[in-house]
Amino acid sequence: MPPASTKAAATDAVADTRLSPGTPGHRRMSLALFAAGVATFALLYSTQALLPAVSAEFGATASAASWTVSAATGALALCVLPLSALSERFGRRPMMTVSLAVAVVVGLLVPFAPNLEWLVALRAVQGAALAGVPASAMAYLAEEVRPKALIGAIGLFVAGNSIGGMSGRIVTGWVAQLWGWRAGLAAVGVMAVVCAVAFRLLLPRARHFTPGSLNPKALARTVRTHLADPLLMRLYAIGALFMTVFGAVYTVIGYRLVEAPFSLPQGVVGSIFLVYLVGTVSSAAAGKLVARTGRRGALYLAVGTTTAGLLLSMSEALAAVLAGLVLITAGFFAGHAVASSSVSRTAKTGRAQASALYQSAYYLGSSVGGTLGAVAFHLGGWSGTVLLGLVAVLGVVSITLYGTHAARAEERLVRLQGGARGARTGNPAPAVSGLR
Repeated sequence: MPPASTKAAATDAVADTRLSPGTPGHRRMSLALFAAGVATFALLYSTQALLPAVSAEFGATASAASWTVSAATGALALCVLPLSALSERFGRRPMMTVSLAVAVVVGLLVPFAPNLEWLVALRAVQGAALAGVPASAMAYLAEEVRPKALIGAIGLFVAGNSIGGMSGRIVTGWVAQLWGWRAGLAAVGVMAVVCAVAFRLLLPRARHFTPGSLNPKALARTVRTHLADPLLMRLYAIGALFMTVFGAVYTVIGYRLVEAPFSLPQGVVGSIFLVYLVGTVSSAAAGKLVARTGRRGALYLAVGTTTAGLLLSMSEALAAVLAGLVLITAGFFAGHAVASSSVSRTAKTGRAQASALYQSAYYLGSSVGGTLGAVAFHLGGWSGTVLLGLVAVLGVVSITLYGTHAARAEERLVRLQGGARGARTGNPAPAVSGLR
């Protein structure tokens, strides 16, 4: 067996070959995954800003039209785990490439849907195809980027998500105002084609990927291991609850703004999603926030920001509503970046499956939030949607408080055990570090 010094040297050598900020490979990787994030979110939420127009053409209620969003996110939630297993066998880069290619092709077909049922079905297929991108991207970053730069790299990928969500909604809004919602969806499809091509040309080949086998039993064991980890389960729940708030708010906001007292046109409603730029900044800054306040401190700040935004959005003044959306967006993207990066760092094995489970919970939260948000809006107006969001935020607070209590209890137990051992052996109690 090689000595510990040899193992450490080998580990350092591997770390030295990983991508680090400032290198050409890191810049190409960042641009490639940024483009993938733009395409993913632009396609996934392409109908969200158009829901009032979709409702008008097909004579559908808000809750019925919301399925054009919920079907895509729900299908992604269901397919992300099996596709992540395929990425363990065939590689992260090929999986992301194929997923984007299929989603783009479907995106070019979506504008031709003859009725709401076909539109929902095509969107479900599109969501299933996109499932290969998020978990594979997180696993790629965990394998190819130096650990100290991981949160920043994931934050940049999430920033690409926010740019995609913003640009897709703005493009569809203004194009739909001029030529109809079908033309808006076609424009997003073309934009996604450009992003997919850029992704394929820019992304460096994986240097630290080791192919695994497609073993259903091994996959089940890995999934059970992750689901038995209390920290991972808390992170999954936090991601789902944050996305419940976000899905509810942005599914319904278009209906609120086209109605009195605002009565905004479709193009202006689409431009409201410029507030996604705030999400770009807050997600990219998540690494610095965690360094200053710790993971739980960053989550508390994200929760407080989101709550303030929900309450402010209840105003009848358009400026206050916009300010509320800014705060909700900033809080959501910061919380998501912290939770998703924590999953990648926590999982020591089966990172693709760990990330896939997070993505499943995250997009399930989006699907549930979009549908329940529309139902709440139908029953209680915007106040109903806000109430749903506050309940979800309360869930995040409860989980984070529980995690804080559990970590402190574990720390006290370790210190007591260390003190007892020290009394018997005459050695001081070991320092406690890295507690979850």
